[in-house]
Amino acid sequence: MTHMILLCCLVFLLPTESCRTLCQADSKSKEKVSARPHGVCDGVCMDNSHCSQPCPPDTQGNMGFLCRENKWHKITDTCRTLNAFNIFEADEYSVQSSGEGIKVHEYSGKSETITDRLMQKCPADLSCVIRNIRQSPRIPGNIAVIVQLLHNISTVLLTDVDEAKMQSYSTMANHILNSKSISNWTFIPDRNSGCVLLQSVNSFARKLFIKKHPIDISDVFIHTMGTIISEDDTGMNFTFSMRVNDSSNEVAGRVLISREELQKVPSPSQAISIAFPTLGAILEASLLENITVNGLVLSVLLPKELRRISLIFEKISQSEERRTQCVGWHSEDSRWDQQACKMIQENSQQAICKCRPSELFTSFSILMSPHTLESPVLIYITYIGLGVSICSLVLCLSIEALVWGQVTKTEISYLRHVCIANVAATLLMADVWFIVAPFLSSPRTHHGGCVAATFFIHFFYLAVFFWMLAKALLILYGILIVFHTLSKSVMVACLFSVGYGCPLVIAVITVAATEPGKGYLRADACWLNWDMTKALLAFVVPALAIVVVNLITVTLVIVKTQRAAIGSSMFQEVRAIVRISKNIAILTPVLGLTWGFGIATVVTHSSLAFHIIFSLLNAFQGFFILVFGTILDPKIREALKGRVNSAKWISRVSEVKLSYSFLHLKVSQDNNNTGVSGIWRVAKTITLTLCGMEFSEVPSEHLFELFRFFLEYRDPVQKDESRRK
Repeated sequence: MTHMILLCCLVFLLPTESCRTLCQADSKSKEKVSARPHGVCDGVCMDNSHCSQPCPPDTQGNMGFLCRENKWHKITDTCRTLNAFNIFEADEYSVQSSGEGIKVHEYSGKSETITDRLMQKCPADLSCVIRNIRQSPRIPGNIAVIVQLLHNISTVLLTDVDEAKMQSYSTMANHILNSKSISNWTFIPDRNSGCVLLQSVNSFARKLFIKKHPIDISDVFIHTMGTIISEDDTGMNFTFSMRVNDSSNEVAGRVLISREELQKVPSPSQAISIAFPTLGAILEASLLENITVNGLVLSVLLPKELRRISLIFEKISQSEERRTQCVGWHSEDSRWDQQACKMIQENSQQAICKCRPSELFTSFSILMSPHTLESPVLIYITYIGLGVSICSLVLCLSIEALVWGQVTKTEISYLRHVCIANVAATLLMADVWFIVAPFLSSPRTHHGGCVAATFFIHFFYLAVFFWMLAKALLILYGILIVFHTLSKSVMVACLFSVGYGCPLVIAVITVAATEPGKGYLRADACWLNWDMTKALLAFVVPALAIVVVNLITVTLVIVKTQRAAIGSSMFQEVRAIVRISKNIAILTPVLGLTWGFGIATVVTHSSLAFHIIFSLLNAFQGFFILVFGTILDPKIREALKGRVNSAKWISRVSEVKLSYSFLHLKVSQDNNNTGVSGIWRVAKTITLTLCGMEFSEVPSEHLFELFRFFLEYRDPVQKDESRRK
């Protein structure tokens, strides 16, 4: 009996324990699944490889990752909790489960969107989605859903936008404009989301109908004001004061319309202005641009007759070293544009702008350039230095033209001076274009001209380095002792191909690859872009590579030329190679150091000292080339001395001829004078003494001319005796 009882207990206990074991195993499995970290890719991380991971539980969408430097970095995120089922406070959709999944019933025989349902459930004030939107997390997918919803609402509602609808609309926008959501805008796949939001808010506010009383709808991150204006008003003023984030102080912004402008309004009209403290940072995050908005973003919706307004922006970051720009948002190109505004006054606390609202420009702000420093010291150094550089280069080319025949008698000397002349000529053209570029105002107002100026500056500065490379290649060719295997014309063609062909190819490829996407120019100057496309690398990489090659070449020359015997047949060519090497050994570090500081001023937030050093070195490059490439060359100095002596003898021989002609005329009038021959000999001596130089210093061609003159104007007494004989 006891055994039967035990057997029955065992029969009942086994299924129970098995069930408990299975439940525990299932629970552990669920814990293991839920404990798995989300956002970590399972695959091997190789540079530029991609992977996709599902979103955490209770969210829809996925996350995209890119491998950089052996580490996965999130680049896109569509995780969302908002959908057509849970966005409404009282959801009237009926949901059915079936083998095909969840279906949403159609309303009135057609498929609906969230916007359609919103217009049906709460058309009066759009408030039936407010609570669920405000409770939703500000993750990238939810932000994208709300942006699309706001865009659709502004498109569907053509009229009848009153204060209640504007309040609900602002509340929805305020949720995703929160400063805590700025970083999440970076991961939205549609990089244009911030632009869409700005355009949607402006479009919806333009349809707002203002009655007798002004409208003032204030949220933390969006503030709307509206009023009626007429030609009788003395002026209009919208003043905003908002926090950029929870910890910052309030930042002010003002919109002012003068009485003169208001007189252009034909009948009472309405004016609306909207202030956004965080939208500038959101646009920067979503567009991935390194442009910092340093004030409120102010949208101004006015009658088309009003074309001039004044905007006062208090600066978020108050730094005197950073340059400020007044800009307007170009609604078609989705970018900040300097063409819309003009700076009137600026100090470390605020900036006053004069702007021109239009259909393209309805939103305005101020930008803080991260790199450009407006310093009077830099301006003076740059323009004074460029003036000295241009004068030095003109003098250098003039000296080369003056002594060309004397210093290019050998083939290697000819090729060397071809390189020197072209280095000076290309740097001269680069400096001229560098001066022309600032007069083009900005890359936005004269975009085509700015592209042309940047192209030529890029090309000619590159040509300076490639002609220095051509000199180095000339040295290498000389070290290999093959100077006499190629003709002079072939060598010149090779040098020109390196000096002008390579820079032209690089400059053309750079502009062709970056300009279609508006990434060729910097936003604040006519120069190669760094922030967006890194187009500046098309100058920096070749220039610094040439500096390294030239320094290696100079080192090889030092090693090779130490073995050359003074009495060898190649001694003269070795001496010429050494002269070229000295020139490169001095100029290459100067050029390399110059653009080394140039990189430091662009890539990092460097101090003013780096900018001053770069400006000094860059501005006086022409002076360095004149001194080290021309004046310190002994052959050029010798040729210049010969040219000076030649000019002196030409002048003095002319004086001798004039003196002898006068004496010949006087003596010829009195042939009976017995002292004529003595006087004539004395005159010769005096004239030679007047020349002030020894015969050994006289160039051979001038000595021959002087002797021929003496033979022509002989002693008149001797001429008469020879005639009588």
